[in-house]
Amino acid sequence: MRVYLQAMASKLGKDIVQRLLDSKLFQDYQQAFSEATRLPLSFHPVENWQLAHRGNKYENPFCSLVSQWNPSCAMCLETQAEISNPALGKPASTVCLAGLYEAAIPVKLGEEVLGFLKTGQMALKKPSKRQFNGVSKKLLAWGIQTDLRRLEEAYFHTTVLTKDQYEAVLRLLEVFAQHLSLTADRVHLEDAPADSPMVAKAKAYIEQRQAEPLTLAEVARVVNTSTFHFCKMFKKATRLTFTEYVSLVRIQKAKNLLLNPHARISEVAFEVGFNSLTHFNRVFRKVVGMSPTAFRGSAV
Repeated sequence: MRVYLQAMASKLGKDIVQRLLDSKLFQDYQQAFSEATRLPLSFHPVENWQLAHRGNKYENPFCSLVSQWNPSCAMCLETQAEISNPALGKPASTVCLAGLYEAAIPVKLGEEVLGFLKTGQMALKKPSKRQFNGVSKKLLAWGIQTDLRRLEEAYFHTTVLTKDQYEAVLRLLEVFAQHLSLTADRVHLEDAPADSPMVAKAKAYIEQRQAEPLTLAEVARVVNTSTFHFCKMFKKATRLTFTEYVSLVRIQKAKNLLLNPHARISEVAFEVGFNSLTHFNRVFRKVVGMSPTAFRGSAV
C-alpha cells in the first residue's frame, strides 16, 4: 500500500495541490488567516523553486525589496528549502539571516507529503536599529545596492508576534493541513481512472458495507465472477489487493470520525469495521503514518 501511495503522490501531487489551491476551502482560509494575523500564507507542491510569498498581498515589504537581488534571493530560497524537506514529515520552523521566522507545515496524501503550507516573514520581538544595522551590513557585503532608508522603513514594518501567538499560528496551520489532507484523499479517489462495471459495483458494495465483515469470496459472488478473476481484475484497476483496498476505505472513514474529540478510538475502530483495536492501530499507522491518537492530537 505504501508503494502505491508513493507512486500516486508523485504522479498526481502537483495536480492535487493545484486543485486544492483553486478550492473555495483554501481561498477562504487563506484570506481569513492573513486578515487575522497580517501574515502571508502560501501553499506549494514539494518541488517548488520560487519564493513562497512573492506577490502575496501580505508579503513583508522588507523581504519583497531584498528578494530583488540574486544573492539574497538565493539565501531566501535556501531558508525555505531547509524547512520544506518532505523527509521531515512534520511542521518545521527556522530563522533567516534577517532574524525573521519562516514556517512550513506539510500536507499529505496518505503517508506522502504533497506540499507545504508556508507562512512567516515575521519577528518575535520588535526590530531594533542595531539589528537592522547588522542586517544591512550583510546585504552591503553581498554587493547589494539599494536605498537603505527605504529598506530600513520596510524592515520596521515587519509584523511582530509573541512566542505564544506564533505557536498558536502554527497550531492553526497544522489543523488546516489536516483538513487539506482529508480533501486531498477525496480528490485522489475522485480522480481515479474510470472503473469497469464489475470493479465499480465491487467498490460501491465495499463502501456500503465497509463496517461489516467482508471477504473476497463474498464480493466476487456479488459481482458474479470467480474469486480468481475478481482478484486479478480488482488489483489491476486499483493497484491494491482486496484487503488493502478495504483497509484504505475504512481508514478514510476513521479519519473523519476521529475529528470528533468525543468519540472513543475503540468506538471508531469498531464502527468502521475493525474487530481488533490492535489491528486498527497497526493498519491506521501503516496508511496514515501516525497512530490514531497522534492524528487526533494534530487535527482537533
